[in-house]
Amino acid sequence: MSISRAARDYLAHLGVERGAAANTVAAYRRDLARYEAFLGARGRGGLGEVREADVREFLVAVQSGDDGGRPLAASSAGRVLASVRGLHKFALLEGLVGEDVAVGVSPPSTRKELPHVLTVSQVEALLGAVSGEEPADLRDRALLEVLYGTGARISEAVGLAADDVDSETRSVRLLGKGSKVRVVPIGSFALEALEAYTVRARPVLASKGRGTAVLFLNSLGRPLSRQSAWAILRKAAEKAGIGVEISPHTLRHSFATHLLDGGADVRVVQELLGHASVTTTQIYTHVSIDALRETYALAHPRAQFS
Repeated sequence: MSISRAARDYLAHLGVERGAAANTVAAYRRDLARYEAFLGARGRGGLGEVREADVREFLVAVQSGDDGGRPLAASSAGRVLASVRGLHKFALLEGLVGEDVAVGVSPPSTRKELPHVLTVSQVEALLGAVSGEEPADLRDRALLEVLYGTGARISEAVGLAADDVDSETRSVRLLGKGSKVRVVPIGSFALEALEAYTVRARPVLASKGRGTAVLFLNSLGRPLSRQSAWAILRKAAEKAGIGVEISPHTLRHSFATHLLDGGADVRVVQELLGHASVTTTQIYTHVSIDALRETYALAHPRAQFS
């Protein structure tokens, strides 16, 4: 079978049978297109012609950019390799090839970095930076409150439907990775911001569009994009005088860290974030080392320093 045909079948399998998110499938499609171009330049037309050396040399090429593409950091190259390994594993299971030539190729080692988080005062400054009464101001404040108040991914926040927010139970229904649904609590500040937006701003924005159930709308009455949400956050950060570069994920990191600093159990935070494994959540316990050190210094009888 040709490489392009095998890739199409694999992507269809990811989207339909495994329920992968559209963004995930799109990322895999880009990775496999780069892989196919690399193999084509080496004269490999069918997946059965590919050898382990091809996979290893592709991994080196994407890191250096020698294949003509943008050079990738180790973490991004590892993601590309995951796409390639998934394709070969799928091909073996479907009987398209006789062996999985990618199984022995390991991703490049990456240096684990702790996620950047904002202090509570920085978060308050960020949220306070959006204080106008125009429809866009009310929307932006509600969006930022939801991101920090629920720990939602940016795709989950902009994908919210109006009826996903339940003010009576003080909860929000989020559609996460792999179409997994989770219900998380939401605080009074975020609920107040959402009420102001839905009552005084969303109808104004919705009147300019053709009607949609999506909660957050742009100036044309259409669903707010992830790119627009990024721009909203950056504008607020600049206005608040926050000197570090932040992203929507920064609020998610801050949400998790502040919960752990406040005494929340790591497995509770895992559920709130929608992590499949607690190992992913445990990185935030390292971020909270200052709080742990402070608690230790105050509580342990032999923690005093001269």
